[in-house]
Amino acid sequence: MRPVHRKTDATAAWEIVRQSRATALPGVDMAGFRIHGDSPIELRAIPHPAVTVAVEFGDRPFSIHGAAGRMRSASLAAGLAFSAFQVRAEGIECVQIRLSPLTASPVLGLPLAELRGSVVTLDDLWGRDTPRLRERLHHARTWPERFALIDTELLTRLHAGRTVDPEVAWAWRQIVASHGRTRVSDLAARTGWSRQRMWSRFGSQIGLTPKRAAMLVRFDQAIHRLVRGHTPAQVAADCGYADQPHLHHDIRAFTGRTPTAAANEPWLAADDTAWPAHGGAA
Repeated sequence: MRPVHRKTDATAAWEIVRQSRATALPGVDMAGFRIHGDSPIELRAIPHPAVTVAVEFGDRPFSIHGAAGRMRSASLAAGLAFSAFQVRAEGIECVQIRLSPLTASPVLGLPLAELRGSVVTLDDLWGRDTPRLRERLHHARTWPERFALIDTELLTRLHAGRTVDPEVAWAWRQIVASHGRTRVSDLAARTGWSRQRMWSRFGSQIGLTPKRAAMLVRFDQAIHRLVRGHTPAQVAADCGYADQPHLHHDIRAFTGRTPTAAANEPWLAADDTAWPAHGGAA
């Protein structure tokens, strides 16, 4: 498990460590981050088709500024399709966890509909257990030890009864497997549910409508193609957008940026190293 160093701007460097073995829970992926630099850096967090959890253990909380206001915290949980927000960080050390929405609700202990599009501190969800976890991570000597601590914490927090319907889980997997290009109108018919029941159950358990979920998954595929240098015209055609304006609309909706500006975000530049398959826990 060798760390990968990647320059993101003139003042800072990321040290990124991938987890080398599968987690105990399905639908969970982790990466360790250290950010070194002579001064604080500003990052713009970009939505991803997984619930994002970050736990800082170097005693340097990050400042967050977004549509919902400002907060300063050493831990956060961001729901699916959150609005892009600014993170100010200095010398940060953290574990970032991506949770599939099929796993996130039992682990976090709340319906994802309550976390829809928002960013909260992990303390709000786990209470005093969060600073205890941060302390254990701080005293751990290696990244494998830290990943194992997170693994154990997630397993102990599973809430029996907060399960996702098999039909909803199947619909989510279809959306992910097709990179957001499945016909959402067909999902209900193929499960035997009515459209109204599918939209209601999917929304309450995943936190998004099937249409919004497909938009998010397709956007994630498209933005990573742009980061790798593909042209907007290529990406629009290959990812199933009607045309380039359609692609521009979705990227601006999820990032608040033009495709060119979004593709140069440091957050996304590090993404291919932290999660090389681009799927994370999706």
